[in-house]
Amino acid sequence: MLPYAAEAWTDEESEVLRRYFTNLDGPVFAVTNLPEVVKGALFARYSRSPKSLRRLFLDEFVGDLDVTGDAGIDATVGLQRAEDLYDRVFVEYGDDSVAQLGGVHLACEQASNLLTKVLEWGRLMAYMEQSTRYIAYDARLSNGRYRYFRDPDLLDSGLGARYVGDMDRIFDAYAAALPLAQQWFNKAHPRQPGDSDFVHRQSVRAKAFDTLRGMLPAAALSNVGIYGTGQAYEMLLIRMRSHPLPEARAYADLMLEELDKVIPSFVKRVAIPERGGAWGEYLSSTRSAMDDVASRVLAEEAPAPRQTVTLVDYDPEGEDRVIAAMLYAYSDLPDDQLLARAKRLSADEKASVVRAYVGDRQNRRHRPGRAFEATSYRFDILSDYGAFRDLQRHRLLTIEWQALGPRHGFEMPAAVEEAGLGDEFRECMDRAEGLYDALCEDFPAQAGYAVTLAHRVRYVMQMNAREAMHVIELRTTPQGHQSYREVCQEMHRLIAEQAGHRVIAEAMKFVDHGSYDLERLESERRAEAKRTARGTRTQN
Repeated sequence: MLPYAAEAWTDEESEVLRRYFTNLDGPVFAVTNLPEVVKGALFARYSRSPKSLRRLFLDEFVGDLDVTGDAGIDATVGLQRAEDLYDRVFVEYGDDSVAQLGGVHLACEQASNLLTKVLEWGRLMAYMEQSTRYIAYDARLSNGRYRYFRDPDLLDSGLGARYVGDMDRIFDAYAAALPLAQQWFNKAHPRQPGDSDFVHRQSVRAKAFDTLRGMLPAAALSNVGIYGTGQAYEMLLIRMRSHPLPEARAYADLMLEELDKVIPSFVKRVAIPERGGAWGEYLSSTRSAMDDVASRVLAEEAPAPRQTVTLVDYDPEGEDRVIAAMLYAYSDLPDDQLLARAKRLSADEKASVVRAYVGDRQNRRHRPGRAFEATSYRFDILSDYGAFRDLQRHRLLTIEWQALGPRHGFEMPAAVEEAGLGDEFRECMDRAEGLYDALCEDFPAQAGYAVTLAHRVRYVMQMNAREAMHVIELRTTPQGHQSYREVCQEMHRLIAEQAGHRVIAEAMKFVDHGSYDLERLESERRAEAKRTARGTRTQN
C-alpha cells in the first residue's frame, strides 16, 4: 500500500462524494457521473490548487451542482449551469489545454471507407472500426440497399443512375463470389483433427472475406467508434468542415450537433467564423495552393517503377545513436560525448549494450524504452488500399497518402484465381475503373468511392525504431492479413539489410516472416480454448 494521508469526511460530505468518486480513502480513484465539461473544469482548477481533488470538488464545485440524484444518475442541475462553471475556469486560465481534460465516446455509423480515413487522421484519439474480415458485404441494409455510400449530389446528377447500377453490379459480384470462395477454401483446407466445426468454419469464413475484400469499393460503409478529448474533436471537426469530400463536411455537422449536447464549451469555437471558420479557410486555401503548385512543378514527371516497399531515408549511424541513447540515463556524460564513445565500441560491446537494454522479451508487448526513438526510417509504400486501411491506424508515426485512384493498378490474391474467380474479380476492377473515369471530371472528390480495396495507393510511413518495432511485430502476427504482413516483413528486411541496422532488427524478435494458409485458425483455436475453460457455449 502506498503511503497516503487519508482525509476525513463528514457523513454529509461522504454522501455527496460517494456519488462521483469510486472510493473515498485511496490515492487512486475515478471520477464518475459528472458532465465532461465539469470534469474538465475540475481537473483544470485542480492543477493550480493545493487542495485534494475531492476537497476541491466539495469546496468549489458542489454549490453549482444539484447533488440530489442517485449514485448511478448524472446529478447536475443542467448543462447550462455546468457550462457557466466551466466558462469561469476557462476565462480565468485561458488555456487551450483545458479542453484536453474532458472526453466523449462517439459512434460514427454508416461512413464510407473514404470518410473513415478522414475520421481517423488525428493522433490523439482512439478508434475502433468495423473490419471487412468479420462483416459480409453481401447483406443489405434495412432499406434493402447494399452497404455503400450514396452521395446526394452525385445521385441527383446525370451520373446517378450509372453510379448506382455499377455499384450494385460490383456488390452482386462480391455476393456471388463469397459462397464459392468459402466452398473452395473449405475443400482446400479441410478441418484438422481436434478442431471443432465452429473453429474451422470461422477460419474459412475469415479467409474468404480477406481474399475477396479487394472487390469492395471505397464507398463500402463502415461503423467507427471514437473516443477523444474536446481539443481533439475540435481539431477533427475543423479539418472535416474544410475537407473537399462533401460527405466529410456533412458528417462534421452531425458530429458537432451531438458533441454540443455533451461538451459544448469544448467545441464552441468550431462554428465561430473568426476561430474555427478562419482556421478552416486556412486549411482550404493551403490545399488549393498546393494543388496548383504541384500540378505546375510536377507537370513533366511520371511515376518511376518501385517495389511495394522502398526505404527512402535512414541514418547510417542510427545504431550508434540508439546505443548512445541507451547509455544516456545510466551515465553523467553529455549526449555528443556518448555518441562518440558508442562509435568506438567494438561490435561485441555494442551488442552487449543492446542485449542489456532490450532484456528478455517474453512477448511483443514487452517493448524496450525510448532509446529506440533515436533513429528513424522513412518508407514509401505502394500497396493495395486494403493494406493501407490497416496500416493507417498507426497514428503515432507520420503517415501521408496520395489520392485514391486506379492509376497504379490492382492486386489480386493468387487464391482468387485458384478458386476460379479470377474473371469475376477482374470484371469488378474494370467496372470500378470505368466508373472512376466517368466521375473524375464533375465529381473529383467523390470519384474515389468507385476505387476498390484491391487498387494500389501510394503512401509514406516515417517512424522511429521503437514505433517500427511495435508496427512490424504487430502487423506480422500469423492472424494478420497477408497483404499488410508482406509490407511489414519487407520493412524489417530493409532495416536489417539496406540500413544495416541488424542489431535493431534483431531486437524485433517477434517479427514473423512465415506464411499461413488460414491466418485466423490459431486465434480461433485459442478463443475456443478460453471459452471451454470458462464453460461458455459457442454461438454458431
